[in-house]
Amino acid sequence: MNTLHQRIFFPFSFFIFISYIIFLADTADYNFAFSVVGKVPYGDKISHAVLYGVMAGLLNYGLAFRKFYILQLGSFIVFTFALLEEFSQYYIPSRTFDLYDLLADFIGVVLVSIWRKI
Repeated sequence: MNTLHQRIFFPFSFFIFISYIIFLADTADYNFAFSVVGKVPYGDKISHAVLYGVMAGLLNYGLAFRKFYILQLGSFIVFTFALLEEFSQYYIPSRTFDLYDLLADFIGVVLVSIWRKI
């Protein structure tokens, strides 16, 4: 697989994966992975940070680490997506808005962005 295909394939694949996780949560279809994460102390917050951090890293890679003002464009897009997804939970009966989930998303995105600059 050449570099251009990787830059498209990896972020797109991970976005599909996260979309599936969000779909399962929105439909209250909690499977084995959800129950394991729920048993780990702060597992939900750690999962948020890791998933959104990985998605930001892959999207930044896919966008060749382009900048949007002082931010990496991929990180800006992922955090905007996280913000919209978290606020949408007000309107989904099986979900609840959690500011700490949003904070965990932000931490994951920022850590990946800082890691890239090191």
